[in-house]
Amino acid sequence: MTRSVYVTGIGRGDGRQVIELGVMELLTRQVDRVGVFRPLAHPGPDPVFELLRGRYRLSQTREDARGMEYAEAAALQAEQGMDELVTALVERYHNVARDYEAVLVLGTDYADTQLPAELTLNARLANEFGSVVLPVVAGLDQSAESVVAEVRNAHHAFTSLGCEVIATIANRVRDSHAAAAARELGTHLPEPVYVLPEEPALSAPTVTQIAEALDAEVLLGDRTGLARDVRDFVIGGAMLPTFLTALREASLVVTPGDRADLVVGALAAHSAGAPPIAGVLLTLGERPGAETMALAARLAPGTPVLSVPGGTFHTAAALSGLEGKLTAATPRKAEIALGLFETHVDTAQLTERLSVVRSERVTPMMFEHELIERSRTGRRHVVLPEGTEERVLRAAEVLLRRNVCDLTLLGEEGAVRKRAADLGIDLRLHGAAEPVDIDPGATATACVARVVDPQTSPLRERFAELYAKLRAHKGVTYELAWDVVCDVSYFGTLMVQEGLADGMVSGAVHSTAATIRPAFEVIKTKPDAAIVSSVFFMCLADKVLVYGDCAVNPDPNAEQLADIAIQSATTAAQFGVEPRIAMLSYSTGTSGSGADVDKVRAATELVRERRPDLLVEGPIQYDAAVEPSVAATKLPGSEVAGQATVLVFPDLNTGNNTYKAVQRSAGAVAVGPVLQGLRKPVNDLSRGALVQDIVNTVAITAIQAQRQNPHHPQQRHQQKVNS
Repeated sequence: MTRSVYVTGIGRGDGRQVIELGVMELLTRQVDRVGVFRPLAHPGPDPVFELLRGRYRLSQTREDARGMEYAEAAALQAEQGMDELVTALVERYHNVARDYEAVLVLGTDYADTQLPAELTLNARLANEFGSVVLPVVAGLDQSAESVVAEVRNAHHAFTSLGCEVIATIANRVRDSHAAAAARELGTHLPEPVYVLPEEPALSAPTVTQIAEALDAEVLLGDRTGLARDVRDFVIGGAMLPTFLTALREASLVVTPGDRADLVVGALAAHSAGAPPIAGVLLTLGERPGAETMALAARLAPGTPVLSVPGGTFHTAAALSGLEGKLTAATPRKAEIALGLFETHVDTAQLTERLSVVRSERVTPMMFEHELIERSRTGRRHVVLPEGTEERVLRAAEVLLRRNVCDLTLLGEEGAVRKRAADLGIDLRLHGAAEPVDIDPGATATACVARVVDPQTSPLRERFAELYAKLRAHKGVTYELAWDVVCDVSYFGTLMVQEGLADGMVSGAVHSTAATIRPAFEVIKTKPDAAIVSSVFFMCLADKVLVYGDCAVNPDPNAEQLADIAIQSATTAAQFGVEPRIAMLSYSTGTSGSGADVDKVRAATELVRERRPDLLVEGPIQYDAAVEPSVAATKLPGSEVAGQATVLVFPDLNTGNNTYKAVQRSAGAVAVGPVLQGLRKPVNDLSRGALVQDIVNTVAITAIQAQRQNPHHPQQRHQQKVNS
């Protein structure tokens, strides 16, 4: 029977889209097929559904996910009564539910619905659908007493109508006393109460949303600039010196279009990073001349300049009521919302109360969810050498919002901060000299990022001495080491070696050699590893396979191939993949001969000798390794053939081409490369890595660090990086 969750409010302004997104995240971690149903909808686009469909790759259309429009429902209720309306909606719900393992139901929004007793209707629908109910109450600008009363009233209202309430959420709570009072109330209710604070980054509209709301013309600005959040407004009317003192970070400057001095001044201040603004909005339909606009484009490339015909006063009045919205076009806000939800909701407890039976299939999304969850269980610290790269900064924001790990970004501090501001990214960066108290055991404590400049860091001298000592046998002097260690890859590696970070991820703009050479020289291999190798986690539609080695060793011999197989099996087991090793070749069993096949055969025997506990088969062809029907013909009775999970390629040429072919042709998600065999975790990125690839790799690195050092001293993370 489909298990459904009915998220509903008791009025407007509760920001429940954050809760709907968070619950969808929990459901997709457990099951493969999750559907969405909105019983009653307004005509036109549905931004929340489009967000859920895009983010969670839903196959539903908007029409498939909705019951009927409010006007149709009001007419049906007026003509035939409430029972007929409920009957029609129940039938449409079951038409959706039969195709899914779980369904998220989006309750009514109390906005111009023309329906009386809306709360009662939501409760009845939840009961008829067989849904558990998650009420959301608005805490915005409410006193402690009001928040407590709202939570108590919502709980009573739904339980008295026969609903199974699994928890109650107070959202957008600004006052710390109100939050504490609501949590205290939760100890007196039979179900948990979760309290989410107001998050300014969610309520802040983007420049694009402002342009759409005001029907503004975009004179300047690229996609990145238009995605910036607007957290304040500055009305430009004063002379330039006074005006500049009023500028605030992420503010939108609103000024008459004939004030070219204020436009140039604001953009020059942004270019200098003092402070970075969101953009400029010109009023009265006026605009500066072509020379001024050309100068503006050079001063702050990508920064939006908009124009509206109305006056400054009326424009400011229209801006005052605008709030940000979660939509498919604002993926950053979705990450912020999920981070907020996961920080303030006991997701393990709520998942248990949802009672969703976990699917036996493992989809790419479920695997990625698992990485994020596991990385958070033991807080670690990862260094990212490419601190000014856009994809790295965007990934860093996701990692911090999702509370995955603490970060150090390498680069000149002013350049990193300015790049983040230009991209509209709020990392709340700490300087290297700023003390940051971190308690890795407290998951509710937000993860932090700091910036370290290898050129100026006090660590440079310490690292130069260490590197010169480690490489003295290669003729490296202190003077040479002084220059080498300011390279970001070497500096980051030395941070890991010295315990100032638990792992490193690089390679978005650096070659594989530049990323891993310092690790070979400084961190070196584990005592039980002959070589360093790599694997990719290949997330197919319904399972995860491990491919090795597809990134490091060009032509391993039999000894090295056996080492790669054993390392890959260990890595697979660490990440929940039961290892069944296939040593791949162009022939299966004894059907072929030749040097290449003999190498694989010898490597297979070495694996059996060294690790008799592992299931291994080889030489074996790819189809016999993964397809049961082929395996039944070529290797009947094998414990590996047809069900291999760890596929070891005979050389880099075969492995690299195969993983890319499967990735592109079969639509698989390739997570990696994940390096194995090093004493401490360092991982490489493809230079074509997407933001999600970087997030996944950092999460894997954090998990590797947890495994390598399970008794992690919390005090280490309370050091200053420049100590």
